[in-house]
Amino acid sequence: MDFTPTEEQAAAQGLAARIFGDLSTHDRLVAAGTGTDAELWKELCAAGLPGAVEEIGLLGLVLLLEEQGRTTAQVPFASSCVYGLLAVAEHGTDEQRERLLPQFRDGTAVATGAFPAGGTVQADAEAGLSGTVPMVPWLREATHVLVAAADRSLWIVRTGDAGVLTEPVETTAPWSAGRLALSGAPAERLGEAPDEQLGGAPGEPLGGAAPGEQLGGAQAYEKVLAMARTAFAGLQTGVCAGSLARAVEHTNTREQFGRPLSTNQGVLLRAADAHMDTEAIRVTAYEAAWLHDRALPCAAQALTAAWWASEAGKRVVHAAQHLHGGTGADLDHPVHRHFLWGRQLDAHLGCGSEVLQELGGLLVKEGSR
Repeated sequence: MDFTPTEEQAAAQGLAARIFGDLSTHDRLVAAGTGTDAELWKELCAAGLPGAVEEIGLLGLVLLLEEQGRTTAQVPFASSCVYGLLAVAEHGTDEQRERLLPQFRDGTAVATGAFPAGGTVQADAEAGLSGTVPMVPWLREATHVLVAAADRSLWIVRTGDAGVLTEPVETTAPWSAGRLALSGAPAERLGEAPDEQLGGAPGEPLGGAAPGEQLGGAQAYEKVLAMARTAFAGLQTGVCAGSLARAVEHTNTREQFGRPLSTNQGVLLRAADAHMDTEAIRVTAYEAAWLHDRALPCAAQALTAAWWASEAGKRVVHAAQHLHGGTGADLDHPVHRHFLWGRQLDAHLGCGSEVLQELGGLLVKEGSR
């Protein structure tokens, strides 16, 4: 495996680093509160970064999300690219790609995902979708939601349609999240124009197959889920790297008994452990993304990346905040925002024991084939 970025990936990462670094400042994040930074999102879309993901692949997206995580920029970059752009590009029909991808590329449409399939959303051939999802990230900003039904079929729902109710939900990190309630909600029917979907049309799964058919349902669901886990692990890499960078700067400049805190052996060891944890998250996310871009099986690698992002990510943001001493207890300090994002990503990816149990079940299943 060669994780060296291509020329296009490196250029996109450099552009993302500049935009996030210039616009996602502490003052702007404070002003944004729990909502999206609309100006930053507009700038990213004007620079063509969401659309570039189709060219640079999932590994390229992971590199971009690292830069977002370093600054904890409040934009729905991961969700819209994974659940909108990449999901439709890889699993949608020709008609659906033609209709939806331009909107996701230029940011006029924002996607998010009601994942994973929790068994509460039911798909009915006549009545459409019904059920609730307690927390959907970036739902308050989304125009489209990729919903995973209990049978693992994938449906695209427009948030402004009848039968779709969204309510704000506050989470650990300011992810502009919401609760999604569906009551016979019409989904986008593949091959039909939006005007033809009035009257509660039930729609079809994202793969184009009928509900319950394996190719258009479960397989597409598993692939999108693996993409999402990999992408959010990449985001956690950036969160941890940014958090650790703040801790290094603080311990190098803060003096105790006439010398920098960084000369203390305990501080050095704690920072070194956090660095190794961050690198573990990064390399496992890169591996899963690299395999995906080459159309190779990557479900186990995505779960591995999710486990590292959950378990190690939690350790890193705790360590960085601890290394700030009393300053780290200040809720208004920038390092505290990294702490909140790290804990939110830990919860979003699933606690370590749950992810590890799923990974073990997958390995057993693959070994028995």
